[in-house]
Amino acid sequence: MRYSNKPSGFTLVELLIVIAIIGILASIIFPAVQSARDKAYLSRAKAEFRSINTALEMYAANQGSYPPDANRDMPPGLEAYLGTGNWPKAPWPGSLYDWDAWAPGDLSFDPKEQVYQISIRFCPAGQPTQCTFPNEPWAQNFDYYSAAYYCIAGPCRAHSDQPPTHPGYCLNC
Repeated sequence: MRYSNKPSGFTLVELLIVIAIIGILASIIFPAVQSARDKAYLSRAKAEFRSINTALEMYAANQGSYPPDANRDMPPGLEAYLGTGNWPKAPWPGSLYDWDAWAPGDLSFDPKEQVYQISIRFCPAGQPTQCTFPNEPWAQNFDYYSAAYYCIAGPCRAHSDQPPTHPGYCLNC
């Protein structure tokens, strides 16, 4: 039998090479995982917008009209038509659903017509420095008044105090 004087185990150079390879693979995989997460947020938002829209249509059919505006929340009485969930929490971290039922007098810019839409707000009310916007190309110019929204009726927009051209993202326009 032959015995070697060479110690068993890895050398420092071998360990550094393995660590470098793992680091390179992680840097390649991480953007793909983040991209998949961003797409999942958008897909969830679209599905939840459709669910909320269905609930609003059922509410209107039973109550005779859409519910009144709710400030960064879902309107009272809608929970009976919504499935289980953590409403009004929206898909993106720190975002909330907001039911917008704006009368013509609520709008600061033309066209001043009744608006019904479901919005996702990315800033807490009254806290413009606490916004957490999605990492998406459509949200690059977002500000406190911006929103992603699902238009039900009327000249939908990001916010009632802003013109229809203000940065926002309509998911069904």
